Amino acid sequence: MDHLTKTASRALATGKKILLVSPYWLEDHRWMISSVKLSELWQRMGYSVTVVCMGSKNHSEMMSETLTVHYRKDFFFPDPLNYGIAFGFSKYVEKVARELQPDHVIINKVLFWSSLAIFRLKKMGYSVLLVTDALVGITWKPRHWYSKVIMSLGAWTVGKRVLRAASRIVFFHPQPLDVLQKLMIDQKSIVIPTGIDPSLFSTGDRSSILRITYVGRLESVKGVDDFLAAAKNVKEKHPEIVIQVVGWYKDRHDLVEKYQSLVTFTGLSRDIPTVLRDTDIFVLPSYSEGLSNALMEAMASNCACIATEVGGNTFLIENNVSGLLFKPGDRTTLQSHLETLINDVSLRTTLGAAARTRIETIFSWEHVMKHYAQMFETMKRE
Repeated sequence: MDHLTKTASRALATGKKILLVSPYWLEDHRWMISSVKLSELWQRMGYSVTVVCMGSKNHSEMMSETLTVHYRKDFFFPDPLNYGIAFGFSKYVEKVARELQPDHVIINKVLFWSSLAIFRLKKMGYSVLLVTDALVGITWKPRHWYSKVIMSLGAWTVGKRVLRAASRIVFFHPQPLDVLQKLMIDQKSIVIPTGIDPSLFSTGDRSSILRITYVGRLESVKGVDDFLAAAKNVKEKHPEIVIQVVGWYKDRHDLVEKYQSLVTFTGLSRDIPTVLRDTDIFVLPSYSEGLSNALMEAMASNCACIATEVGGNTFLIENNVSGLLFKPGDRTTLQSHLETLINDVSLRTTLGAAARTRIETIFSWEHVMKHYAQMFETMKRE
């Protein structure tokens, strides 16, 4: 019996249910990996999970005996906003909640349209747990000025109300205490990382061809333009290396048109463990970041990781111990880090091993499960 079958059996046996309200699931270029992974984690803990999210059309899908996803059609504003509006979403969440009668109600992410469902759920008498990797518009900001203005205004008005309505708040990585105090949520906030299952990621020997990889969407906030500019200079000095960008991008994307002669753009991949197994150096050049699943997976795969000094990156990586950090937009330092790791096999090996150890000791699901079990038990007693 594999672990997914065991998970389903355990969840069906307990009869415990979670309603998860998420901005998105997995659909085209709109996905929410943290929701997907948390749902699997909670199923392993013995819960059946029902998800309500936004998508391209109204439909429902039974993914397994213990996982059902309801999609509600949204109107999507693309990069740099990356924001969807789904009219009637909160009312639909209320309908599902009445039918399901869940043991726990959880909302993933604050400031997305989906988070507004918290007000109907509170009126129904539910204690709502809000989980989020960042405070959008406050500690997480896009690159474009008009998007920053819109999100900041939303964060300190609607976002603040959503946060205060939550019974408890779980952040995936630490947030500034003064910000939490200003929002008046410091007393009900704790940190529990999303975590991953390290056993799913290989730490075997790499091939003789050195590979440098970025995994993620080609969105402005991800800083892929900085990575490609630095990688271009490195490729010219080391033509034997392979540089690849793995992730969704729109047709005729400017960066693809500009760099495709030097860089491999794979598009969306469903087999990230294999991609990372063959990766020597992993780069995450984001201008804002939560707790990156891609970075955790790269660390679990023994990759030598380079990331920006933002958000959860500094929670995951101890600089010069389990990876290398640089300031967002600093292409010179990024290129220097790449050159260093290309030329120093021993350093790549040391950083990769330390990264794997850090994931196993702090961010593995074994540890994360214990934190959520305690959280759910506490909320039951309240």
